[in-house]
Amino acid sequence: MFLMDGAVDAGWSNPRIVPYGPLALEPATVALHYAQSVFEGLKAYRGQDDTVRLFRPDRNIARFNRSAARLCMPSIDPELFLAALKQLVATDRDWVPRAPGTSLYIRPVAFASDADLHVRPSRTYVFFIILSPVAAYYAEGFKPLRIRVEDRYVRSVRGGTGAAKTAGNYAGSLLAGEEAQKDGFAQVLWLDGINQEYIEEVGSMNIAFVIGDELVTPPLTGTLLEGVTRDSVLQLARDEGVQVAERPVAIAEVMAAARNGTLREAFGTGTAAVISPVGELAYKGERVRVQDGEVGPLSQRLYDRLSDIQRGRLPDRHGWMVAVED
Repeated sequence: MFLMDGAVDAGWSNPRIVPYGPLALEPATVALHYAQSVFEGLKAYRGQDDTVRLFRPDRNIARFNRSAARLCMPSIDPELFLAALKQLVATDRDWVPRAPGTSLYIRPVAFASDADLHVRPSRTYVFFIILSPVAAYYAEGFKPLRIRVEDRYVRSVRGGTGAAKTAGNYAGSLLAGEEAQKDGFAQVLWLDGINQEYIEEVGSMNIAFVIGDELVTPPLTGTLLEGVTRDSVLQLARDEGVQVAERPVAIAEVMAAARNGTLREAFGTGTAAVISPVGELAYKGERVRVQDGEVGPLSQRLYDRLSDIQRGRLPDRHGWMVAVED
């Protein structure tokens, strides 16, 4: 694991790679009480040429620093951050799996480390990065999900922390997900936190719909995460001439499109799955099927193209992949 110490007055210091192990924390550690903690998630892939590459780490680093700023935490120099990622992955490159669909998951975290019960920003911080090989997400096939539209709980509101990748956001989403799973759904579709009219995210992923001939996705207005996979998928769609719109998407519009047959596809985008097709939506007692419960052609095409770029089977025309030196 990579470790580094931070202090508001002195900056970040003592960067080091050490064996994975426990962290010693005071019971009064600020992060445990007030959730002053941010994290990221990205992956390293082993290509056909056996080269290990990171996928768009610059975007994750930039988002990490935006999240940190939102929680009054010090930023990390992007060059230092990238060097830490590359050196740690190079050190453990034998853990990057070779089997189809597999990858090495990378989790950078920073948290407030002051031992202080006052409600105020910490003066000291810890930054660490840990790694884990992950199996193929769709080991049993590329299957669409059953999703419940959440109309009781909300994930975020304007002016909140919805655009930050911070621990508290995920803790607040767990109850809705647990209740949905008990009722047979894979996840929830989040609506806006004011009137619960407009769609925001699905589970912990961004969401997109094909309505008619247009690929639509909610805009980045500060309430949802600026997904790296979201941006990549939209770019690939534009590359092949698909009409893309980043605009408010009302749940009423989506349900009406499902009824009249113009809702062609729905899918989530995220680091873990790349693309997660949605086969059914349930809202206020009504259930609608999407693409007859099957994977749509655009979802499949975008999943295949992005996966092939990540694993070196297609040219990286956008310069998204960053090689890790031995």
